[in-house]
Amino acid sequence: MQEKREKTKKSAEEKRAFEISLADGRFPVAGVDEVGRGPLAGPVVCAAVILPDTPLAEGVDDSKKLSPKRREALAAYIREIALAYTVYEVNEKTIDQINILQATRLAMKEAVSALKIPPGIVLTDGNMTLDIPFPQKSVVRGDGLCYSIGAASILAKVYRDALMERYAEEYPQYGFGKNKGYGTAEHIKAIGEYGLCPIHRRTFAEKFWDAKGKKSRKNI
Repeated sequence: MQEKREKTKKSAEEKRAFEISLADGRFPVAGVDEVGRGPLAGPVVCAAVILPDTPLAEGVDDSKKLSPKRREALAAYIREIALAYTVYEVNEKTIDQINILQATRLAMKEAVSALKIPPGIVLTDGNMTLDIPFPQKSVVRGDGLCYSIGAASILAKVYRDALMERYAEEYPQYGFGKNKGYGTAEHIKAIGEYGLCPIHRRTFAEKFWDAKGKKSRKNI
């Protein structure tokens, strides 16, 4: 089932009340969100989180709208107060094998399955149906509307960003610390110069790479 609401700036209390209305008496509520569907490199990462009614983490929102410093502070607080949370990544090799949509579903399913507390209902961002033994609802723009989905988006984003910064030390020529694997002009130029590294998604970056596995400059 999909719930649509106008995206407005709401307090943590309002977002919590909204997701409780979606839960329809089923508790605890698990929020689920992913980060990294679009990059040319690195994993897709999903977080699932079950939060208490109090204290509330004020400022929880779509992670893309928050500064890195604010995300990191909120992630630390969310991990501290959470009743349960998990973060699960699906690497670039699996993404190439099963496609990004199925890899995202897999990451979400595994994150939910690993929660130490079984959820009464699972709320996911966007429009995603999962193969899980729990009631579920997808919420369009849920990371900005639902307290727990927003918290999950923050956990996933902070985790993936830190991972890409570590990869930046291993493969400094691609600027992963800055672009986080997304296809910026500088990143694409680096692919043209150096080819693909082990964490690149071949199915995503293939237009910058020729059929013989050699670098191609025609699209740079």
